[in-house]
Amino acid sequence: MIESQSVKASDKKSLFGFDADKRIKGPKRHVITDTCGNLLACTVHSAGTQDCDGASGLFAWPHREAPTLRHMFADGGCARPKLRDALVSLGRWTLQIVKRSDTAKGCEVLPRRWVIAGAFAWPGRCRRLARVWEKTIARVEAWLRGAHIRRRTRLIARA
Repeated sequence: MIESQSVKASDKKSLFGFDADKRIKGPKRHVITDTCGNLLACTVHSAGTQDCDGASGLFAWPHREAPTLRHMFADGGCARPKLRDALVSLGRWTLQIVKRSDTAKGCEVLPRRWVIAGAFAWPGRCRRLARVWEKTIARVEAWLRGAHIRRRTRLIARA
């Protein structure tokens, strides 16, 4: 599953940009998770980056590290020809767009989308990740990976 999340930055002089859709100034996190919600790859861009642009750069990781991976789930923000063209150049990919039906009223649980919601909720419990305090992209990515490592070690310790 691939998804993005815009996060508020700590100050007005942030280097990260503005997401006009959500009206948030700060960075945008793009992540790839497995079907259990475990983080596989992440990258951080300016909040003004479109979902398909950020996702196309993120697909280099599974192409290099998990060459047998062939099927991805994504939301409607990735349903653009630009992303599909980038995926064709990387290999044989199947991209399934999970959309909400037009007849749905209120809140509807979508298949596969709940997995990525959990992947963003777990690091959100970390005070340091609720708002971006860092000034460099590398540090933001490191804190995100650290939160997922902490989550996995806690789950392993309980088992």
